[in-house]
Amino acid sequence: MRVAAGESQQAQQNWRYCGGQIKLWRESAGVTRQGLADEAGYDYEYVKSMECGRRRPTLRLLQIADQMCRAGGKLTAAHEFLKPEPFPQRTQQYVAVEAEAITVQWYESMLIPGLLQTEEYARELIGNDCPPLDEETVEERVAARLKRQVKLTSKPLARFTFVMHEAALKAVVGDRSVMGRQLEHLLHVAELRNLTLQVLPFAGAPTVALSGALILVETTEHDVYAHVEAQETGALYADGGKISALSQRYGLIRSQALSVEESARFIKELAEEL
Repeated sequence: MRVAAGESQQAQQNWRYCGGQIKLWRESAGVTRQGLADEAGYDYEYVKSMECGRRRPTLRLLQIADQMCRAGGKLTAAHEFLKPEPFPQRTQQYVAVEAEAITVQWYESMLIPGLLQTEEYARELIGNDCPPLDEETVEERVAARLKRQVKLTSKPLARFTFVMHEAALKAVVGDRSVMGRQLEHLLHVAELRNLTLQVLPFAGAPTVALSGALILVETTEHDVYAHVEAQETGALYADGGKISALSQRYGLIRSQALSVEESARFIKELAEEL
């Protein structure tokens, strides 16, 4: 729970403020940091990090400090402002745009797109992030990713076009059973009439397909955005030049993909092999 690049400035400010309040209440009540640490079952330096805002104060620390300092629930109440952010900072802008989308064109090179992931597949990805996330953050982000999937069927219906590189379908996330159920899920969602799913096979894949994932979104206001993401970085573009270049790349990639029918057969065969 250390402060990381993925945490927003607001979240870090909340950590520092709440940690400072714990320290003020503790000192006012004559409770030592070591005493608080012993009562909470934490290491001294761990408590110090939370009081200094380097780590997110845990609910347990807030509850113990509230009791020891006779804060009357004032410290425990701070937990509401310390809940993990549902999305990494690098994707927060994109998620807001996605919620307003009327069309989404999504290419993935290595992973199943978030909107199409099963819960167990998403949990494997988020739960094995590096540096590791605490359990509360994992649960919050898994739930948030699944909640986004309502967009696939919510009214008014948006139009979705997904192209996945063969590598994304063959990279085993979790184990073979997890991947098998994920592939079956893809076949199920591919039946939605507002969704097109295609596979880009290794053979014939254009070179630009190796440059990573990209998403093109048109909103209800007919604004167009492009989103790209890499290791610990993400960018949302509204610039016409960027959107044009990425649209051309998406068009080239999709032109080399299997047809919808061929893609369904391809995924079904992979699922049967697992």
